Amino acid sequence: MTNNNWEIVHIPGRPPIPPSQQPAVDVFASVIEPKLANTIVRKLNQIAPLENLRHVKRVRKRCLEGDTQLSVILCLANKDDSELDSMPKDVLELVNSYQLNAFTTKVCKYSATSKEEWEEQCKLWPTSFHPPTYNIEGISGFIDEDSKMVFKFMKFVLQLAKSPDRQVVNAAVIIDPSVNQVIASACDGINSWDSPLNRNGIERSSFVHAEALPSHPLANRSSSPGKLLSNGSTDDLEKYYGVSCLHPWQWSQQKLSSQTYYWHPLRHAAMVAIEDSAARDRCLFPSTGHFYEESVPVDLLLSSTVGSPAKKSKTNPTKVINGVNAPTDSLHSDSSRPYLCTGYDMYLAWEPCIMCAMALIHQRIRRVFYAFPNPNAGALGSVHRLQGERSLNHHYAVFRVVLPEEVLGSVEPLVAETADSE
Repeated sequence: MTNNNWEIVHIPGRPPIPPSQQPAVDVFASVIEPKLANTIVRKLNQIAPLENLRHVKRVRKRCLEGDTQLSVILCLANKDDSELDSMPKDVLELVNSYQLNAFTTKVCKYSATSKEEWEEQCKLWPTSFHPPTYNIEGISGFIDEDSKMVFKFMKFVLQLAKSPDRQVVNAAVIIDPSVNQVIASACDGINSWDSPLNRNGIERSSFVHAEALPSHPLANRSSSPGKLLSNGSTDDLEKYYGVSCLHPWQWSQQKLSSQTYYWHPLRHAAMVAIEDSAARDRCLFPSTGHFYEESVPVDLLLSSTVGSPAKKSKTNPTKVINGVNAPTDSLHSDSSRPYLCTGYDMYLAWEPCIMCAMALIHQRIRRVFYAFPNPNAGALGSVHRLQGERSLNHHYAVFRVVLPEEVLGSVEPLVAETADSE
């Protein structure tokens, strides 16, 4: 989706591959007698399970001159050695026991993502095809109204990414798309070696909570500290040492340097935003009938939480604590409380690392938008594609928002313009 040089690019769970060029792997197979099929397959599933080839059918059935022929995959073949002696000992014993004539063949390495891919795969060996059961809005394109909202929230994220101490960091914003409202926002956490710990044993960041809407004081800075990366450029990544997801292991070496501040290994922007969203839920939807003010730090209570249609309790009795309406009916609160971040969107300046991307899966985020790729440790397109991992019990859609160059140099007035349009 493009609009005035902006572009929203869907990042699929697997790099696109032409149907006729799908990667394949070598396997050992053998023709078997139909009456022995159940016994042999049962034993093979025990001694040589095809863990990474679950999409491939173990048995192939073909009709040759009116007769039915069954072939079974015995095991994977070594890439550099296709000799029968390279089979695992248990498989070789089974081959000898049933006097099988093993041969090598190829099967597709990855499961099909389209009917066209599946048809090509079956030319090598039968595979299973399971079309996506979800249809997340945006995968097939955005309408103009929705794309404008995506651009608006991405501008806000880029503004937050410029920290007050003239460094560029990662920023994250959680959005409720049903009402287009900010639920929580944060930047990478910076901490002082000498500062006392907070009540939870974790130092609070000096600028980690640039929360909520563009009316927040940190969103109205008149200066423009830092310089954002140009689209597609990876030449100057090292100078962005403040972006935790770009250098997830840098924190372990910072203590050895002369720096006064360090980046907390767990307080990446996405993680802090999730924490703030959870604190907001605890405030609006306490699990008991009594709300303890000490349970949530004051600076975690976002100004944007007041009057949120998506998060507001359905009960009438409320208790006002720190400017936030908290329901007093604990039973009703539990029934109306949202489940984690189900249905919400996450906007990030930089592509998240594996830790942050996995946290978004646990939080049931619906869509993830980021502006800049992360060639060092990106988990959603650059290095890994966690959104395509089938073993996970939740999947979100991932989009990269490609920005026009003029936006990168003028984030401040654009955000101010966004605030004026509210």
